[in-house]
Amino acid sequence: MATVPDGTLMQRAAAGLAVAVVDLLGGAYGRRVLLLVGAGDNGGDALWAGARLAARGACVEALLLSEHAREDGLAALRAAGGRATHDLADLADPDVVVDGIVGIGGRPGLRPDAVAALERFAGVPVVAVDVPSGVDVDTGEVDGPHVQADLTVTFGTHKVAHLVDPASTASGALHLVDIGLDLPDAAVEALQPADVRALLPRPGPAVQKYTRGVVGVRAGSGTYPGAALLAVAGAGAGLVGMVRYVGPEAVGDRVRAAHPEVVGEGRVQAWVVGPGGGDDAADMLAAARADDVPVVVDADALRHVEGTMPGCVLTPHAGELAGMLDVARGEVEARPLQHARAAARRWGCVVLLKGHHTLVADPSGRVRVTTTGVPWLATAGAGDVLAGLIGSLLAAGLEPFDAASVGSWLHGAAATEAADGGPLTASRVAVQIPRVVRETLTGLG
Repeated sequence: MATVPDGTLMQRAAAGLAVAVVDLLGGAYGRRVLLLVGAGDNGGDALWAGARLAARGACVEALLLSEHAREDGLAALRAAGGRATHDLADLADPDVVVDGIVGIGGRPGLRPDAVAALERFAGVPVVAVDVPSGVDVDTGEVDGPHVQADLTVTFGTHKVAHLVDPASTASGALHLVDIGLDLPDAAVEALQPADVRALLPRPGPAVQKYTRGVVGVRAGSGTYPGAALLAVAGAGAGLVGMVRYVGPEAVGDRVRAAHPEVVGEGRVQAWVVGPGGGDDAADMLAAARADDVPVVVDADALRHVEGTMPGCVLTPHAGELAGMLDVARGEVEARPLQHARAAARRWGCVVLLKGHHTLVADPSGRVRVTTTGVPWLATAGAGDVLAGLIGSLLAAGLEPFDAASVGSWLHGAAATEAADGGPLTASRVAVQIPRVVRETLTGLG
């Protein structure tokens, strides 16, 4: 942490918090602000921010949920015209509630007095200080009652709980305030457009279609021919020089009718295996692995994963990973970070766990989280497009961890643009990928 005079960081945090509250309310004068104050530094941040708001004409009250609230913050609040009480019944209805109950060192869950205060003012917008109280900051897990914030004002950097489900859904909108911290290495990373731009493969002036990369797709069946079409659409979004399709002849005819640039069997730099593969998925996976190139293992092929899978990217959703790990789906959904890391260690490869915020884990424990995308992306065939896209990035030369995380980011960004605030289909996501790549490369994304 940076060496600064005592209290400086709290003052910076309080200033940023107060500005965010004013922005949310559309002003300070005459607004009613309730601070829920615990014993930690988050409670101190709330009190000092409350003092700033009171000085600007807000009516600020603090409900003290601990006998050990910071005295300096209490004194500042009272000096600015605010008031503090331990009595919930003594409070007026506020325009906003500021959650300063517990900080990043707090354990999951909330005490009954905090729960009672939140229930009393249910429906009032809540601004959380640093993290929503009651969630597990380091894992993103939720165990018991917690704050459901409309806005979280955090300091220095985002925390795991802001990024990883299920706690990420409790944060609401995120507002980051730089208060001058020296930050440690991140336990979980979230790629930003500049990161994706730096990782994206670009063709050089002397390339030809084979040196740009060739990706193969083994997917589809008589029952699910559309899965092959969508996987090929993702693979053929323009990031490689050639796409090969290998599968049932009737499906292949449909693939080539929709994508006339697709060719047949031959050498590849990566395979995509499993979407819609049905009973043939085991043979598809065995054939792809025999080529000794990176493989994206998706959908039906996930049921046939055995031993270690170096060079592979496994792309399960929570239900598929639960089956692979022989645990209940609810366990994976409650602890996605733990289970993604465990799966990456078990199979010795990159595991992409799909979800509201998709996780990409490698065997070392390194994790990236995808924050692009919209709820409309939960639609049939979207995973097939993602598998194809990741395969193309592998064939273009990215390492599995980068290919999976960049592919997931592009997939989410393409879905956001394709949806444009409304529903979408997987086919529209695939069509949008080249535009998102262009915008990212030119700095517009």
